Amino acid sequence: MPTEVQEETLTLDEILASLKEMHRLILWNDDHNTFDHVIHCMMKYLDYNETQAEKIAWKVHNEGKCAVLEGSFTEMEIYRKILQQEGLTVSVD
Repeated sequence: MPTEVQEETLTLDEILASLKEMHRLILWNDDHNTFDHVIHCMMKYLDYNETQAEKIAWKVHNEGKCAVLEGSFTEMEIYRKILQQEGLTVSVD
């Protein structure tokens, strides 16, 4: 059974932006993910405890977005892809 590989290309601006020391993973509010799913993903993939994950879910709900992780561009891209596969709306800043 062949494995499907999805290739992503980056623009020059994205590559230059990746040279910044710290990047943030931003979780955005959307109309299709439940609080429980967001909380589950924050706990499973980002190692937040339940109270922290609930606070993140409420902040996203009330403010439209929340920075959930900081680190290198490469690290943030890995987490972005994982969370996107779970259906969350995330971006790297």
